[in-house]
Amino acid sequence: MGGRALVQWEQNRVNAPDPRSVDLYTGGAAPESGLDEVTFYQVPYAPSTQGVDERLDIIGRMPALEVVQLVSAGYEHVLDLLPDHVTLCNGRGLHDASTAEHVLALILAAQRDLPRWALDQHDHRWSPVPLRSLADSRVMIVGYGSIGAAVESRLLPFETEVVRVASRARPDEDVHGVDELHSLLPEVDVVVLVTPLTESTRGLFGAREFALLRDDALVVNVGRGPVLDTAALLAENGRVRAALDVTDPEPVPVDHPLWEAPGVFLTPHVAGGSAAFYPRARAFMDQQLARWAAGEPLANVVRPGR
Repeated sequence: MGGRALVQWEQNRVNAPDPRSVDLYTGGAAPESGLDEVTFYQVPYAPSTQGVDERLDIIGRMPALEVVQLVSAGYEHVLDLLPDHVTLCNGRGLHDASTAEHVLALILAAQRDLPRWALDQHDHRWSPVPLRSLADSRVMIVGYGSIGAAVESRLLPFETEVVRVASRARPDEDVHGVDELHSLLPEVDVVVLVTPLTESTRGLFGAREFALLRDDALVVNVGRGPVLDTAALLAENGRVRAALDVTDPEPVPVDHPLWEAPGVFLTPHVAGGSAAFYPRARAFMDQQLARWAAGEPLANVVRPGR
């Protein structure tokens, strides 16, 4: 091990093989000294931000940097900031349980009209109406990976049928390729988007895809906001409903029509950061620092240094 590590959690510094070589940075103002010695940097986990992000800005002030570690699954926002020789690792698997729980919550909230009942309670109004159900629904998961599998495991006890879709077909796992998306959409009740943001997924779900869905279908997005075409959703005017934890734009401006769009339920990009995430992330970082200290292969490498 050479150089120093900069990590978010005190537990990781204390539990590191050599605590003297690990410094703490929880975000915000950058450390005043020592950045020129950092070779391993864990970007602090925080809610999505807008504008200048000091956590990422300081990468350019680390001339000895060899490894950048994210504890988020998405990493597209970091790629352009890294020199070719820097290895990038992500937090694949750490958010699976949290995100899957949130997906289930969004689907149930939308199907059982919980936002309506919250407003009725606020207004002291008792007005029961018939409700939709999750049971006997066909749910499509677009971007079927570890998070998709976690979503599926929570959906199946609700007596649903799950349709798996990924970038490429995996017939041995009963996973359809995204090239089959249009043929599958007319037969599903709920679509869950869990794809990362790439050039091929940007705008993946737009006007054509919405048009293929049956009336009153539900689209849930917990992947990245630009995967779903916001203008196309707004044009549906409630014919197709949506539950969005990620949006485009994000954050949603105060005067944006998404706030009051019929059939749209919003949460502010909170799916992955529940209480279950943090102990898993800290444990993963303990293991990753041990690998780094021992010169062993790192876990979750998404872009090797060149």
